[in-house]
Amino acid sequence: MNIHHPLHILSPTLNRRRFIQSTAVGCLALTLPAIVSAEDAPGDGEETFDALSRDLLRDWCDGMLAVRIHAPGDPARHGALDCPGCNFIHGRCMDAVYPFLHMAKVTGDEKFLAAGIDVFEWSGNVSLPSGAWTNDLNPKSWQGTTLFGAIALAETLHHHGDLLDVNTRSRWFERLGRAADFIYATIDRMEYANINYGCTAIFGMHLLGKMLDRPQYLERSRQLAAALDTYITEPSRLLVGEGKPATKTSPRGCRPVDLAYNVEESLPAMTMAALAIGDEKLAATVRRMLISHLDFMLPDGAWDNSFGTRQAKWTYYGSRTSDGCQPGYALMADHHPAFATAVIENTRLMRRCTVNGLLAGGPHLPSAGMKPCVHHTFTHAKALAVVRDHEGLAQKIRRTAPLPRAVADGIRHYPEINTWLAARGPWRATITASDWLYHKNVRQPTGGCISLLWHEQVGPLLAGSMPRYVTVEPHNMQVHPHPGDHPLTPRVELRLGNTWFTQLFDLAAEVKHTDADGRLSFEVATRLLDEPGNPPPNGRPECALAYHFDPESASLTASAPGVGIGSARPRLMLPLISPTGEKVTRISANRIEIRKPGGTLVVETNAPLEIEDLGRPRIFNLVPGFEAIPLFAEIPADAPLICRIRVLT
Repeated sequence: MNIHHPLHILSPTLNRRRFIQSTAVGCLALTLPAIVSAEDAPGDGEETFDALSRDLLRDWCDGMLAVRIHAPGDPARHGALDCPGCNFIHGRCMDAVYPFLHMAKVTGDEKFLAAGIDVFEWSGNVSLPSGAWTNDLNPKSWQGTTLFGAIALAETLHHHGDLLDVNTRSRWFERLGRAADFIYATIDRMEYANINYGCTAIFGMHLLGKMLDRPQYLERSRQLAAALDTYITEPSRLLVGEGKPATKTSPRGCRPVDLAYNVEESLPAMTMAALAIGDEKLAATVRRMLISHLDFMLPDGAWDNSFGTRQAKWTYYGSRTSDGCQPGYALMADHHPAFATAVIENTRLMRRCTVNGLLAGGPHLPSAGMKPCVHHTFTHAKALAVVRDHEGLAQKIRRTAPLPRAVADGIRHYPEINTWLAARGPWRATITASDWLYHKNVRQPTGGCISLLWHEQVGPLLAGSMPRYVTVEPHNMQVHPHPGDHPLTPRVELRLGNTWFTQLFDLAAEVKHTDADGRLSFEVATRLLDEPGNPPPNGRPECALAYHFDPESASLTASAPGVGIGSARPRLMLPLISPTGEKVTRISANRIEIRKPGGTLVVETNAPLEIEDLGRPRIFNLVPGFEAIPLFAEIPADAPLICRIRVLT
């Protein structure tokens, strides 16, 4: 399967007034093998991916139109997208030019063409003499994202440039050329920044080289691709480099891996590069990585990035400012039976997270009273536009096999990230003890915690978040709505005045596991430390946890003998995911039930089970966008605390 980008400038365009009469899609002809046979087609009434992606992309474009700034007399604002969630203009909103012009082509509605032209013209506000676009309105802000803007503009011109008049198209090509020169001059190695830049430049340099007829760009693409093997782990074949230096190995042998950035940016770009170049070696490498990363997709289409180095930007469906997994898995769907399923389920999840036409940063932003950030929408809309602009591809995406994690059973260890995936009966769990930190102040869950717990009837029950919500990228992350830090990660903790001791600060936790007699078991030896790594004043930080999963229940056991000072006792915090509106019933001092759409969640302990009083019924965390009930129980001084979780139907 080859994707061909033309060497020549696109053919003369339609007059803008006449473009409405031309609505046929077909700028790029692909010959794709059939992904399913006719017998595998959905039955009557079953939604197809073609309809799902078409309608969702239209919904997103309408949502972006609703926040488009119309101020012709103010070039600093006119054409940009206002952000309901952040209350400022995101410098990368020019990326919306691609989905806007795609929608103009397929609907014949001139409002989308006008929006695309205006948002491109607005981009002069973030343009530098070097050819770069800045990530923010500050001219000294990050310039590397020029790569993603240039790809969006190139795809726009390639697929939909015939909607522009000759002068406009010529100006846009000239602007593309200056951006391409900047990219070529700066992204000259895989470790230019995080690995997503080097991987995306493999495709970007090839695409720009073909469109602008610059052979040196094609050579740069080949050079970057040749270095790729250095950044693939063994034995798990995970892409490393979301953290610097990419070649660094932690004291425990961990590497910097971020699942969400890999599947939503790096792997799709490498897929498109391999097919465009016709490089079968690169294509085979990418296919193997697509398979290995698919282990982490939950049955509901979510990407489990609870352990990722860039977890600060984790949304349940992916990441905040990357594009989406759809191009990578859709373009390779004929090579693995579950790839098409991944495309469908993740797109359905994003639809469930869409609020008034904008993609929210997680499932519970509406119930938490949060407005969506428009950045999620204009980036992820590009991914759907890519799939739909490959003629015939969307129609061929059909579910042919379950996702690997839907049928998994047992325990699998990923030593490069010191993380375990567990599956038994209806339960799916992730346990992590990675010690590779993106930044000393930016920590993902660790300490042998359960960073994710999921049940096939009621969905996510636990989801880890940063111990402290740190806006490591202030213009790419929303401001947290509530003061104070209330992480969603289940944990053992001890609070002494204003000092917080928790296993989440222990980078040396030890995890052992067994699979026997129908039950999966984990034993964790860890310590309660403060953020700098100090133990409590009495010097007794050791605690032990055990997790058990069988078809009937999941249980957590916590012991902390000798930990605590005076009346201050360690406790097990268990923030159960539950949006506002779900009924919570206290059955007894030791039992609480939560009524969910798929069943009743029952939590029982052998000590009093409490709900922390924070002045509101739920806590909320933007990572990965969930509300939760802050349950806790003190750990007895002379016995283990046992917590059992069941789902009743």
